[in-house]
Amino acid sequence: MATWDDVSRIANALPEVVEAERTWSVRNKKIAWERPLRRGDYEALGDSAPDGPILGVRTPDVGVKEALIADDPDVFFTTPHFDGYPAVLVDLERASVDDLEEVILEAWVTQAPKRLSNAYLTERGLA
Repeated sequence: MATWDDVSRIANALPEVVEAERTWSVRNKKIAWERPLRRGDYEALGDSAPDGPILGVRTPDVGVKEALIADDPDVFFTTPHFDGYPAVLVDLERASVDDLEEVILEAWVTQAPKRLSNAYLTERGLA
């Protein structure tokens, strides 16, 4: 089970990330944020709605979002509010720290300036 402390530690380890009230951004572009479910979300999800903490995470595109959901629907999901938007919801009570590391890094790479993300990835042998 992942926690808000895990999210904070992972996100804040990335260059130029700013945290404010459980929202993490790079150069004023959100990469991850706390996203409690709303009444409409519960209505849409029905009995499958998680009841724990939910993290919203930016994805590079809707295809990546759909792949995450298809690959692990117990951890990743969406609601009608996010239809057509490149972001996925994460059930923190079912997510592993590895899950978070993967999606938060990908969100950061998506939102960070290319020069910054390329330098970071190259420095760590990830590019």
